[in-house]
Amino acid sequence: MNRSSSNVKAIVVALLLLVGLSNGQLQVGFYSKSCPNAESTVAAVVRQAAIADPTILPALLRLQFHDCFVRGCDASVLIKGGNNRAEVDNGKHQGLRGVEIIEGAKTQLESQCPGVVSCADIVVLAARDAVAFTGGPSFDVPTGRRDGKVSNLRDADVLPDVKDGIDVLRSKFAANGLNEKDLVLLSAAHTVGTTACFFLQDRLYNFPLPGGGRGADPTIPPGFLAELRSRCAPGDLNTRLPLDRGSEGVFDTSILRNIRNGFAVIGSDAALYNDTSTVDVVDSYSGLLSNFFGPYFRQDFADAMVRMGRIGVVTGGRGEVRKVCSKFN
Repeated sequence: MNRSSSNVKAIVVALLLLVGLSNGQLQVGFYSKSCPNAESTVAAVVRQAAIADPTILPALLRLQFHDCFVRGCDASVLIKGGNNRAEVDNGKHQGLRGVEIIEGAKTQLESQCPGVVSCADIVVLAARDAVAFTGGPSFDVPTGRRDGKVSNLRDADVLPDVKDGIDVLRSKFAANGLNEKDLVLLSAAHTVGTTACFFLQDRLYNFPLPGGGRGADPTIPPGFLAELRSRCAPGDLNTRLPLDRGSEGVFDTSILRNIRNGFAVIGSDAALYNDTSTVDVVDSYSGLLSNFFGPYFRQDFADAMVRMGRIGVVTGGRGEVRKVCSKFN
């Protein structure tokens, strides 16, 4: 083979590699050469924010869920519109927090590696770090996402809701390529964090009853109902209470035992014990021996997070790397 042929072959190989990169495949360590401190920078920002306000950690986990379940993990939830028509303006995003943490990490990364690290990846990395900083598992997440170019108010209508029954929840997860096991595992993120009484009002006072009329969800044990009502009076929208009764500050399987025993705080968590397919998953992690003989909750939760992080990703030329996370370029 002559030198000219060798040069042509080398060029073709290089072009094929470039095409592969532009088409985009997520991979662990995507920024290892282009921005080697990307992941440690995000972790440092999250850690510093948590020192000032530990409640930001579950908020960052929720932020990834809300991003990925609408149009995929493309940072569309971060876009701010001047006419209240952006995705984030949808009521389904009520109480969403942590956007300023993502922007803070982005500002630092732009100074280190301009135009390299996407906001979509920062959201996923920040959620991963938030899990670890609450005492949950540490795990690798593939990166290489690009930021989306669309953010519409009504797109967020598809988000799971605290009022959704098990069939609706299963359908919404299946639409994103996730199964019943993923539904239980990702709902178990409620092992940390709180909810506002806003999300409990209907379940406590305005639940449609089988015989007609409205009142409290009849599946709530009487003692627990009294406890919840003492914390969330009629019309109280702002008081917050733990999602994982008795263990809100620890990443563990207590949330699943609470669901099994009737102590789920929000309706969508309680719904997980209304169908055989999800009951079996809840029970499998609730036993005392599961930590020793499996299934292994911490590893399975991490795997579910990685699967969620792959929903509808934008890669290559179909997206962009925003300079500021709240605005399209």
